[in-house]
Amino acid sequence: MNVFFEESGDFKAGSIMSQTPDSFQIELASGKRCKVKSRDVLIQFSSPSAEQLLIEAHAVCADVDLDFLWEVAGEEEFGFADLSQEYFGTTHSPAQDAGLIFRLHSAPFYFYKKGRGRYKAAPAASVQAALAGIEKKKQQALVQAEYVEQLKAGQLPDAMRSMALQLLYKPDKNSLEYKAFLSASQELHTSAERLMLSTGGISSAKELHLTRFLFENFPKGPGFAHLMTNVIKPTLPTGLPVANVAAFSIDDINTTEIDDALSVTTLPDGMLQIGIHIAAPGLGIQRDDAIDLMARNRMSTVYMPGDKITMLPDELVEIYTLGAGQTRPAVSLYATVNPADWSVISTESKIEAVPISENLRHNLLDDIITAEALAANQGDYPHKADIAVLWQWAQVLEQGRMEKRAGFGLKPEQNNRMDYNFYVEDDVVDIVARKRGSPLDKIVAELMIFANSTWGKLMADHGIPGIYRSQGAGNGGWAARMQVRMLTHAAPHHNLGVDQYAWSTSPLRRYTDLVNQWQIMACIQHGVTAPLVAPFKPRDATLFAIVSAFDAAYAAYNDFQSTMERYWCLRWFAQQWQQQLSKQVEATVMKEDLLRLSDIPLVIRLSGLPVMARGSRVLIDVIGWDEVDLSFEARFLELLASPDSSQPEPEEELEEVLIGEEAAESAESTATETADDAQIDPDAAPERSS
Repeated sequence: MNVFFEESGDFKAGSIMSQTPDSFQIELASGKRCKVKSRDVLIQFSSPSAEQLLIEAHAVCADVDLDFLWEVAGEEEFGFADLSQEYFGTTHSPAQDAGLIFRLHSAPFYFYKKGRGRYKAAPAASVQAALAGIEKKKQQALVQAEYVEQLKAGQLPDAMRSMALQLLYKPDKNSLEYKAFLSASQELHTSAERLMLSTGGISSAKELHLTRFLFENFPKGPGFAHLMTNVIKPTLPTGLPVANVAAFSIDDINTTEIDDALSVTTLPDGMLQIGIHIAAPGLGIQRDDAIDLMARNRMSTVYMPGDKITMLPDELVEIYTLGAGQTRPAVSLYATVNPADWSVISTESKIEAVPISENLRHNLLDDIITAEALAANQGDYPHKADIAVLWQWAQVLEQGRMEKRAGFGLKPEQNNRMDYNFYVEDDVVDIVARKRGSPLDKIVAELMIFANSTWGKLMADHGIPGIYRSQGAGNGGWAARMQVRMLTHAAPHHNLGVDQYAWSTSPLRRYTDLVNQWQIMACIQHGVTAPLVAPFKPRDATLFAIVSAFDAAYAAYNDFQSTMERYWCLRWFAQQWQQQLSKQVEATVMKEDLLRLSDIPLVIRLSGLPVMARGSRVLIDVIGWDEVDLSFEARFLELLASPDSSQPEPEEELEEVLIGEEAAESAESTATETADDAQIDPDAAPERSS
């Protein structure tokens, strides 16, 4: 005797070996034996064999007309044997019964299962909906297959063009477009990014890196048009006292957000009054107004080679930028300095209108204004006497910081490293190296550090919070102590050699500086009552949120700038190859298999590099590179020179990489490939400034 039974949703047949009232011992055709409960047995039969019954049942199942079967079933619940009799007649066989069970079980949208061997026909509306769904899936499968073939042929389907970025960066994994895109990339054994490039969804590797950043950080686009609707632009304040100075700025040739300017005035008693003048958008932007929310959402200007995404709209920047020939509102810090020993006698902060006489440019003056030329009083350029004075004071300020650094247990700064400017025009890049620490660099760097430290102390003395950068305080190893933290209270910055440091000198392009400017203006205008009227009061939760948001945004922006710098370094190699120049380049060993190329700021890993001392100069042969994944392939050729004894220790070099937060202040585009006065923090992105 044989049985046909259900087990775990599957149907099987076997021979009865033994039987009790509650169960059967069954041997399957495979020889496997199992125990089956009596309630799970659906059919008992003597012939055919269990194996033959399954074969015949599957053949019957294939022949059953499902629509007719559904009509025969009626509306009431039924057992399979009753329906079998209706469908096959009174002489239905065990194979027909089993085949009918297979068919009922395979069509859940036609028949609802109600128990062992019992079913109920689905309502007509449900059946129609299910059939429509099946047909829709068939059509979608056809469309998907067509999409796959188009993608494999190098064509992006029209339906995918408007969602190209979404498919790459935030796909709906249930959409047929994504499924087709994924299937095509798998069949072609390529990445989604390369497939999108090959089909024209993304025009170039540069566009790929840019659109990824914009999609994640500027989903509504980098422009301001959608934000400026019904926004009333601020106007220049009136009634400000006009400073009796002829101020000048020092920036790169392409700088448009001119935040800072300097001035020198000789007082009647022979003392010098040195002015540091910072653009004052804080006079026109108020906390929580529409423009403030725009700036707070962006947190900083984003720099990249050949372009930038500003923190503030151009029309607002134009109002407050310190352009030559204009008188613009500024927050000024005046230091009265004794030229006999360059000591600071006193400082005073003012809110005023400052006449700007010149916008000096690094590109035009760096080769003229050298330390040697200043010592010999050589050259002819605007504000020559003022620059000579500022150069003398900057050196004294630097020496004071070095002494403070020594007091913190750090070694003196090393200014023998190179910075790089990247200039991009028509997708052609020119990378220009410039040695860090030129006189103009140092003048601006030291005076900005002085201003940021002095104003940081001003806020602390008045008992109001600000946004400070601190380094070196606390416990932990050297790496932990070198980490820069952002705080809302004054704390030392060991690497810079100052007791407190609050970014305040770039309010047009960094939101922390705008916040600090509001706080500084409250100190200037209200004195001891500043804590009562400052935009941010002590323990203001919003200030802590701003610090956290700024850290996250600034890190993302720095990572993006590093990505684009690396891309343009690889493009530089492509240009060299087009000019049929040598494929051999020099590099310096940084650590183990990590190399820094000599001509451009590109750091690579070279597997198989022989063990050699850090600082060794080597010659490598360039094999190739990839602008999509930004990889670089080369092989070691020979050792050119070993490091000399003056090479700094590894820790000292890393300090040097981290030092000079204001190196970008001194040549405000040296760390950017846009040559746009980006004050990038070397402590946040050390390789960029190395």
